[in-house]
Formats: sequence, C-alpha cells, structure tokens
Amino acid sequence: MRNKTSRGKVLVGLLIAAITVFGLAATAQAKLVGNYTKFAQCPYTNLEVKKCIYSTTNSGEVVLGSKKVPIVNPVVLQGGTLQPVEGVAHFVAASNGVTLSKAAQPVPGGLAGIINCKEIKDFFLRISCEVTFENGLTGLNSTLELAKPASEITMSETNLIGEEGTALQLPVKVHLENPFLGSGCYVGSSSSPIIWPLTTGETNPPAPNTKIKGKSGELEFLEEGRIAELSGNRVVENAWAAPGATGCGGFLVELILDPIINAAAGLPASSGHNTAILNNTIFTGSAAAIRKNNEENP
Repeated sequence: MRNKTSRGKVLVGLLIAAITVFGLAATAQAKLVGNYTKFAQCPYTNLEVKKCIYSTTNSGEVVLGSKKVPIVNPVVLQGGTLQPVEGVAHFVAASNGVTLSKAAQPVPGGLAGIINCKEIKDFFLRISCEVTFENGLTGLNSTLELAKPASEITMSETNLIGEEGTALQLPVKVHLENPFLGSGCYVGSSSSPIIWPLTTGETNPPAPNTKIKGKSGELEFLEEGRIAELSGNRVVENAWAAPGATGCGGFLVELILDPIINAAAGLPASSGHNTAILNNTIFTGSAAAIRKNNEENP
C-alpha cells in the first residue's frame, strides 16, 4: 500500500511538472501578429514601458565637417519609452540589445577622397597605405552608432507632431570603416559623443549653415488607434559640433593617421559646419496593447 501511495505521489508530481513545462512552452510560443510584429524587440513586458517605438530612416544625409554622406541603407531605431516627464520620455533599450542598427553607409570617393598616401611622411606607413590602395581596399564606410546607453535617448511626441523644439535627441558616434583604418577609427566616443537634438521644426544654426526645416509627416492610426504610423517624417539639426577622428590605424599609427584624416575631412568641426537630415517612417504603439496582442496569440 505504501508503494502504491509513493508511486501515486510520483505520478502526480510528474503530471504537475508536465503541466508546468507545457504552460511555459505555451507562454514562450506566444507571438505578436499583424501590425504588432514591428514591436517584437520592444521591452513591452516591462510594465514601466508605456510606448513602443519602431522607426526606419530610409534616406537623408549626414554632413560631417567637409564630407557629405548620403543615407542609402536603412537605419532602424527601436525600443520602448517610459512615462513622459514634462513631455519628454526616456528610451528603454531594445530587447535584443540592438536599439540603433549599425547600417554602413558608403562614403562618396572612399578612402581616396580622404587620404593621400604621398603626404604620409612615415616610410612604413606610406608603403602600407600604397599597398592598401594597390589592392583596391579604398572603399570607406561610415556607420552611425549609439555613443551612450539607450536610456540617454529622449523623445517628445508633442514636439514631433507639433514641429517645434527637440523631437528626438540622440547621442551618437561615427565609425569610419576600412581595413587600413583598423577597427577603432571613430568620430565621437562614449566620453565625447556627438549630440543630435533633432527637430521637425526649423533650425537656427550659426554661420555658415543656414536654417533648414523638418516636418512631422502624415499621421495614420492602425489597430483601432492602438498603433500610430507617421510617414514622410523628417527630423533635422545643423547646429551641432563634431570632434576629431581618433583611433585610426591602431596603436601608434593613429598618431599619424588621425591628423591626416581630420585635416582632409575638416575635423573637428564647430557648430554650424555639420548637418543631419533623417527621413523616417515612425511607428508607435501602446505597450499595454502589445502585451495583450502577445498574450492572445499562443
């Protein structure tokens, strides 16, 4: 009798364990559907998150010193936002850690447009430069990256729609990528970021830049008003300053390369010499509605 009782307890325990496992599996398999799928990486399970953001920049340009880089590869900004304080909400990082996607943009003219090997006085560096160019490694990419934690990104939906004030503030750095420059060639850093107070309104830069204007775009509501789509959006800023490039070429070599690149690109560049124009489609959704959509679709 004791053996049967023990065996019964074991079976009950196994049944409970099975139910628990299947329950967890069902939870893990829950998914977003329809227009909600864009917010898959929003941290909507965090109850402090009030809105989810998914923004794609499909075109525009960044003028850094004397170099203009068109945006030809889409850049995605995604994550959540907390309850706004005085109209401004702080970001919460995307669940997969990729709050700002690293989309490389080709620099017109490539490395040849920045570096002249014959101007490098160091013999070994000059030879390395010439070998690099002879092997066709002259392509140069510019990749925008976050320079600070996602929590330092701020957004004001009021300003975004109202076309005044700062709509989106981004702390960024620009990664210059080419085999000759190594992996650590950046304009801006975590300790010295480039700050973009982007606006849909009109800028007021110092000379030589002149005023430019953004626009809020066309607003459409989806999923019975739970998701807002803002298409044709443009945020701009041309009163920001840019530091010089650092870390180009790696240890010691950077002492020679950094000044060459900075001189060729007009860096550091004070306020009034740089521009950011980002053309976007922005989706915002209620985190509560997204949680509900996830729960209803096992």
